[in-house]
Amino acid sequence: MRFEFTAPLWEWTARAEWYFVTVPDEASADIREIPRPPRGFGSVRVRASVGGSTWTTSIFPDSSVGCYVLPVKKAVRVAEGLQEGGDVGVALTVLDL
Repeated sequence: MRFEFTAPLWEWTARAEWYFVTVPDEASADIREIPRPPRGFGSVRVRASVGGSTWTTSIFPDSSVGCYVLPVKKAVRVAEGLQEGGDVGVALTVLDL
């Protein structure tokens, strides 16, 4: 299952230097519906692509917004010139199927 979306990059206030992009409502709802074995913290394994960078990670449910959030590691932020508050084009493939 693959999703493409654009969303702003934001820093998690509880931990400096941790940055995320929120997966949109509709995509998050579709991902929640995928039957899969339970994983820690409700995480879902994914392959994410931003610009020319692709990496494997997990998305996590964020109860404050009701959607999943995608962590964006520093190497990707630097390679793609991403700044907090800037829009990020993401291609996301769910690996937990």
